[in-house]
Amino acid sequence: MRVKVSLNNETAEIAAGTSLSEAIEQWQLGGKKIAVAVNGEFVPRSAYPLTQLAPGDQIDIVKPVGGG
Repeated sequence: MRVKVSLNNETAEIAAGTSLSEAIEQWQLGGKKIAVAVNGEFVPRSAYPLTQLAPGDQIDIVKPVGGG
């Protein structure tokens, strides 16, 4: 079964029971320097495998931008 979540304000579908780390790999962001919030709460990288995504979750992924 597939469920819908919001990824950076766009609808995305994932398999039910998908962990955050699995979703990040599915979205081809694995190994990249990113910061992730689920439902407005920052999720530390160490918690990605333990964080189960649920229908309707809002996932925000940002990449750092260098500047000066």
